[in-house]
Amino acid sequence: MQLMTEPPVAPASDAERETWNALWRGFRGKCPNCGSGPMLKGYLKVRDHCPVCREEFHHHRADDGPAYLTILIVGHLMAPMLGFVFFQWQPEPLVLFTGFAIGTIALSLYLLPRLKGALVGFQWARRMHGFGARR
Repeated sequence: MQLMTEPPVAPASDAERETWNALWRGFRGKCPNCGSGPMLKGYLKVRDHCPVCREEFHHHRADDGPAYLTILIVGHLMAPMLGFVFFQWQPEPLVLFTGFAIGTIALSLYLLPRLKGALVGFQWARRMHGFGARR
């Protein structure tokens, strides 16, 4: 049984597609159209269509965008933190390396599918790459 965090919403018409809602739904791994169906069927594999509202996803073009965004965000968070931790507490190099290696990998693995969903949601909201075509 799946708990819903937001009430089901009628699918968006051709005139209205809110970008921020689509980004947030995609970040959560949900369909940008209805907000309740799952977008991903694996860790990074996008479904061909939403099982709830039947919105098609097969024509998305996320490509390397989520990986670049993940590197950008993780790098900009971890690099200053590394400098701060080193100068504040001066831990042993092996402890510093181990802690930041685990943190960097964990944050990257957490963000990658969420940023992919957000990117597909953005493409849907802006009608890019076939998302605006009539069924």
